[in-house]
Amino acid sequence: MAQTGAQAARVPPHRTCGAMEVHQRLLERFPDFRRALGDLEHQTLLRLAQPAFRIAGPARIPVVVHVVFRTQDERISPAQIDSQIVALNRDYSAANPDKIKTPAPWAGLVTDTEIQFALATRDPSGNATNGVTFTQTELASFDADNAVKSAATGGADPWPSDKYLNLWVCTLGGGLLGYAQFPGGPPATDGVVILNAAFGTTGSATAPFNLGRSATHEVGHWLNLHHIWGDTEDCTGTDFVADTPNAQHPNFGKPVFPHVSCSNGPNGDMFMNYMDYVDDDSMVMFTAGQVVRMHATLEGPRAQLIATGLELVS
Repeated sequence: MAQTGAQAARVPPHRTCGAMEVHQRLLERFPDFRRALGDLEHQTLLRLAQPAFRIAGPARIPVVVHVVFRTQDERISPAQIDSQIVALNRDYSAANPDKIKTPAPWAGLVTDTEIQFALATRDPSGNATNGVTFTQTELASFDADNAVKSAATGGADPWPSDKYLNLWVCTLGGGLLGYAQFPGGPPATDGVVILNAAFGTTGSATAPFNLGRSATHEVGHWLNLHHIWGDTEDCTGTDFVADTPNAQHPNFGKPVFPHVSCSNGPNGDMFMNYMDYVDDDSMVMFTAGQVVRMHATLEGPRAQLIATGLELVS
């Protein structure tokens, strides 16, 4: 679909994610969050030591999409929302045809997460719903300050985060495509925020972020995955996953294999991983180690979502 100049102007030239900015701010404000993440990391390390560990999948996660808009062109359509759910399920089940782009040395690591997403059919009061809310705002855009997550600051209040994955869709400033909250943080801000022009695969979704993978990336954070390069600049960072090579920096655009950094030759950076910063058509896979990490999260701080999932999406 051709995009208007206004739509194209809302899409940054390369992928940007505010998750770590939000994460560091919340860690300082909420000491219990730091302790909860420490406990989760300990449990995750135990799970990673058990290669056969899997959840009793597939896990089905209820989703509510909060569309926050100022102008009518920012009020995305049901078809665009549905396309994002389809994209999440495609990527998280490793059913994406473009996974064949994974270089041969890592092709055997491409893994079905056994996690699926569905729009909720029951709201917090038990009433029938289509899993979508619409809120008109007077604000032209939002930043990575969680304002979109509260009606008091021009956004939309969340549904209970122990029962739903809250996805907010809005116009973001600062060149952001999205941001997410790691598990164990304050419930009032728990969830994922995505730029409306990078949400789904139709409507206002704009290349090079029109395959729904901004949400794939941010939901990865929500399930406790870190950026593939570990968020440092000197090769000392880690994403806490053994089967993803150490990398120095994020990769942008459409890299060519191999891209070597941090003495990780001959294969180099796993830039085609969903947790790097490449364009939508260049990120195509999660690894087995990342899946174990997500499963540990679903067994731990996000277990209640799985317990309530069937009744809220059936």
